[in-house]
Amino acid sequence: MTIAPDLTAQILRYHHAERWPVGTISSQLNVHRETVIRVLTQAGASPIIPAQRPSGVTPYLPFIEQTLKQFPNLTASRLHAMVVERGYGGRPDHFRHLIARHRPRAPVEAYLRLRTLPGEQCQCDWGHFGHIQIGQAKRPLMAFVMVLSWSRRIFLRFFLGAHMENFLRGHVQAFESWGLAPRVTLYDNLKSVVLERKGQAIRFNPTLLALSAHYRFEPRPVAPARGNQKGRVERSIRYIRDNFFAARTYTDIDDLNAQADAWVAGASSQRPCPEDTKLSVQEAFEQEKSHLMALPATPFSCDELRAVSVGKTPYVRFDLNDYSIPHTHVQRSLTVSADLCEVRIVDGQQVLATHRRCWDKGQQIEVEAHVEELVQHKRAGRAHRDTDRLVHAIPQIQTLLNEAAKRGEPLGRTASQLQELLDVHGRTQMTAAVADALNRGVPHPNAVRLALERQRQAQTPPSTPPPLGVALPEHVRQRDIAVRPHSLSGYDQLIGDHDDAND
Repeated sequence: MTIAPDLTAQILRYHHAERWPVGTISSQLNVHRETVIRVLTQAGASPIIPAQRPSGVTPYLPFIEQTLKQFPNLTASRLHAMVVERGYGGRPDHFRHLIARHRPRAPVEAYLRLRTLPGEQCQCDWGHFGHIQIGQAKRPLMAFVMVLSWSRRIFLRFFLGAHMENFLRGHVQAFESWGLAPRVTLYDNLKSVVLERKGQAIRFNPTLLALSAHYRFEPRPVAPARGNQKGRVERSIRYIRDNFFAARTYTDIDDLNAQADAWVAGASSQRPCPEDTKLSVQEAFEQEKSHLMALPATPFSCDELRAVSVGKTPYVRFDLNDYSIPHTHVQRSLTVSADLCEVRIVDGQQVLATHRRCWDKGQQIEVEAHVEELVQHKRAGRAHRDTDRLVHAIPQIQTLLNEAAKRGEPLGRTASQLQELLDVHGRTQMTAAVADALNRGVPHPNAVRLALERQRQAQTPPSTPPPLGVALPEHVRQRDIAVRPHSLSGYDQLIGDHDDAND
């Protein structure tokens, strides 16, 4: 490590002119004592170094070195406990610093510089760039980075997550951005690529194999824990952090991706190409294009497909949000097909609903027609329910309703008024009143009401007030189900047969 010439001059002046010892110079100039000793030694001076006291750990060093040689990864705390049992009295924190000087170091590994042919290889990886807040949802901001190994052309795209569909979208968009595809793609051993590995025996993710078959490239994972084998993409991610993402402001992920495209086409492509510094990355990429493979006619499908179960409410839960569907498809299994912009809900080949994708969470995304159809269906169901109760209690009401419909009377209001009369007067009086209204040829609730009033006046004293309806809650009224009595003649026949048998 080199130091400034003025600092070297100060060290020499304080040593020769002021007679300062090494420790004083080190503390006053804020430099390490080893640096002061090196400067004085190189200048031909003989610094006075005070004799150091023997360390308390010195008698135990042979035992420590022998133990570390046999167990290189033994922790300092366990080693301290072992030497304490043998008589050492030092503190654990000071012992840890002493052991660090004697712990065996792994030999430094040398690496070969890897070179590739133009169009032969690209390298791919994810980079984590923190999180982005969208409403109530906090989503990870992941950068998909793909680099051509020869020209160093970068493709950069930010996604809200590193799941498989975004991994596929990154490939497709990178190849479409370049207009071509390389022959080999290098990866880490991430689950989107490798499901299981034992040495060179690799079980690839079948979805990635389908992608590689579509674009005709070879997926090649590097050796485990050997990130240096794809150093081009690792350095590119660091380059993106320092030269693009640092101190950058953006409104949303679309704005960030637009800025990333401009940066890739501009500053990133104008830097010198490491393979040939006479060329820029853009010029090297133009030369590499002729060595890349052509793309197929259609892109690979990257839509997210999820099987979902619909409950009692007409909503489908997908990616932390609820999307509406027609009420006719509740209580069944459907399929969600989603891209980055739209969410489509399908039943077989039929598309039930299409929504704009929401990246928030806990939201209800609705189509007004779905809600309105459900409301109308509930209203119609209520009217049919009232009609069924009336007909079940008094079959003649069906004839009255048919005649009222022929005259253009509103059936919903007619049924509700008849239901109120039935609740107040009961089945027996109501049956007679409905028959009287039909005999008079007036199929209207008012005719039934007048017949009931005539019955009251004929059967009760004039001082008796008319019965009043009591407004009960809906759930209580639903319990009062009218039950028609059945004929008991069948029981009489059974009893008669039994008596004949006894005779």
